[in-house]
Amino acid sequence: MAFLDRSIKSLFLLEFIKAMGLTLRYMFKPKTTLNYPYEKGRLSPRFRGEHALRRYPNGEERCIACKLCEAICPALAITIEAEPREDGSRRTTKYDIDMVKCIYCGLCQEACPVDAIVEGPNFEFATETREELLYNKQKLLENGDRWEREIAANLAADAPYR
Repeated sequence: MAFLDRSIKSLFLLEFIKAMGLTLRYMFKPKTTLNYPYEKGRLSPRFRGEHALRRYPNGEERCIACKLCEAICPALAITIEAEPREDGSRRTTKYDIDMVKCIYCGLCQEACPVDAIVEGPNFEFATETREELLYNKQKLLENGDRWEREIAANLAADAPYR
């Protein structure tokens, strides 16, 4: 019986030493947590955040009103209305996304032949009312103008894998 007590005590001491060693090993490593509002982690180039409509460098909007994004959207969150212009090309008159319905699958971005609709790098877009999550064409174009540099860099980084 005394032998059993000694072996249990020695096992306990061995486990305690292992645990303290593990604690000391992690005590001197750099911290892995972030102080979120002040420190932000790196986002992947494939991150799917807030939607944006892009423009060409000359300022003309990219969307050619092919309606592929509207057709492929599984949540039916995209609504597009278009009309022909004087030069014969088609452009959208209405481009709405209901962000409440959106499931951020990225199919709209994949379907777009001209990279007009993209999911940008912004993940902090909380709102107080539901109406603020109904994005119209103007809001989407403003998002595109705001993040064009980051969106272009992300698309360039992801281009070899597309």
